[in-house]
Amino acid sequence: MDHTLFIRHLYGLFWKGEGEREKRAAGIRRPFSSPEKDMGKDVIVACDFNSAEKTFAFLDRFKERKPFVKIGMELYYAEGPAIVRELKRRGHRIFLDLKLHDIPNTVKKAMAVLSQLDVDICNLHAAGTREMMEAALEGLTRPDGTRPLLIAVTMLTSTDQTSMERDLLIRQPLDRVVMHYALTARDAGLDGVVCSPLEAERVHEVCGAGFLTVTPGVRFAEGDKGDQKRVATPAMAKKIGSDYIVVGRPITAAEDPVAAYERCLQDFIG
Repeated sequence: MDHTLFIRHLYGLFWKGEGEREKRAAGIRRPFSSPEKDMGKDVIVACDFNSAEKTFAFLDRFKERKPFVKIGMELYYAEGPAIVRELKRRGHRIFLDLKLHDIPNTVKKAMAVLSQLDVDICNLHAAGTREMMEAALEGLTRPDGTRPLLIAVTMLTSTDQTSMERDLLIRQPLDRVVMHYALTARDAGLDGVVCSPLEAERVHEVCGAGFLTVTPGVRFAEGDKGDQKRVATPAMAKKIGSDYIVVGRPITAAEDPVAAYERCLQDFIG
């Protein structure tokens, strides 16, 4: 048994039948062309502001630098698609973090709308099932076959084993649940997952080195964890194997956000 199959066996993650296993491993069930994933490691700055004015004031401090930014629910709901278009015009790469989770048809139609915004990464909840993820991928793919990267949220980094069992009635070990969601996302044709940095290495072992890990829950060693539970420092995330780290308050709430951003880059990329 090779190493990858051993890891799957360890987590009890079996596919149905050798033939189907081989087809999925070869990517035969992925009907949509995947965008270019080789963008290199980077720090994504979470612009968790409630207005365009605050967002631009923050980003203007970086002068000529154009950080990769995350637009989440707060900013998108406040400003709508206009904030995405303006940040793209200014030269930023964008992770649109709206975490879609609904019936497949609704998510498919929503993704078709989001595909017109020319963002770099979109996401959804893996808990929405494989059918929902496949529908999302279909909706996100433009008529010419291009699309943004699509990744799935496995388990929020504010969730731990206790809250998962108590509130979600999921009795499996949390890391086993994350691996199962990651495999389901990969089989649906997605490009990667959102997970804790602590799980990035194992996701790569189970799903392959090219399966992206975008990891929030990153804090400096001396920083406050806030509402995050499964966290790591930028240097730890680098060592474990995260492809991208998403950093919010340690940068946006810093006395010198540009210096905090530069520190993240140095610790994570070197």
